[in-house]
Amino acid sequence: MTAVTANAEAPVLLDLPPLDAARFARIEDKVAALMRTRCDVVAMQGEALLPLEACIRSAVRPGSTALNIITGPYGETFGGWLRSCGAEVVTVTAPFTGAVTPGQVAEALREHPEIDFVSLVHAEAATGNTNPVAEIGAVVREHGALLMLDAVASVGAEPLLTDEWGVDLCVIGGQKALAGPAGVSAVSVSARAWERIEANPQAPRRSYLSLLDWKQRWIDGGRTALPHAPAQLEMLALEQAVDRVDAEGLDAAIARHRAASAATRAGVRALGGLTPYVTRDEDAAPVATTLRAPDGLDAGELVASALAADSTVPVQAAAGALATEMIRVNHYGRAADLSVVRSSLAALAAGLEARGATVDGAAAAEAAETAWSGVLGG
Repeated sequence: MTAVTANAEAPVLLDLPPLDAARFARIEDKVAALMRTRCDVVAMQGEALLPLEACIRSAVRPGSTALNIITGPYGETFGGWLRSCGAEVVTVTAPFTGAVTPGQVAEALREHPEIDFVSLVHAEAATGNTNPVAEIGAVVREHGALLMLDAVASVGAEPLLTDEWGVDLCVIGGQKALAGPAGVSAVSVSARAWERIEANPQAPRRSYLSLLDWKQRWIDGGRTALPHAPAQLEMLALEQAVDRVDAEGLDAAIARHRAASAATRAGVRALGGLTPYVTRDEDAAPVATTLRAPDGLDAGELVASALAADSTVPVQAAAGALATEMIRVNHYGRAADLSVVRSSLAALAAGLEARGATVDGAAAAEAAETAWSGVLGG
């Protein structure tokens, strides 16, 4: 392997030996262990939207009825795909200030017994909420529908028990809590899901979206011959990201993300001027904290002032309809760190002060450290 260094922090890898089928399969096995599944796992060569769309287009047939649970923008995207597959879509929507409840899902399933597919996002990084998948999965399993889960923002940051929760199609990506690449993703497929896909005449074939192509050309062949040239750098980066979580310990990584969330929320409450957008702590995603801007202050302008004080902090304004009122503080991957939380709070304090608000930065820092220690100890 030859490494040509563009700068001290970003080596560019060239002339790598080919990534063979055995190594590719080993990486899939590591991902399966992380996802706590014994089902087939396919590492797809693209960003996580690829397997998410592939799951829907593979498992949803014209004339079927799907339940789409919306707690953020990705749920809204799924609804469009479901309708384009010819499905009747029943929608359960929760305010972006919280999570959907198992009772809401159960009620929708009772009212529409024909539902045979349910799509759900575990954690919505964009809106800062997370959903109770274990409880929802039990309701869906009792009904008999397939459950598709977007776990891109949750894997590595909170428990993900794919098989135990009865998730039939579970999609992850490496770019959030795993601190890995965005250009490769993975999906686990249960035996029930394969049966549904194989029975769907509209399931993509000879297509980049085709899960069946992967099954017949890769899995059914014993994973001995890759169907096409893999995204080599991304696959190796994914392996290193999974190995790093394994070295830290998954429980430790999850605790670190929980601590970052708790510290951010506690610090913001002590700071003044801002309030957590997600009301209840138990509904807050470990990967990102969303904040409500003060009345009369534009969130984008406030973020600009914060970044003027410290351009390195992972603070951004929301997009779309929430752009004027919601601020997002990312704390996933390596940013799930107390020093990053402190810097983010300090930048927000500076931004608020620049906009004429009165804040207490010292109280925010103290509250954040106390909350961090309360989760991790020490």
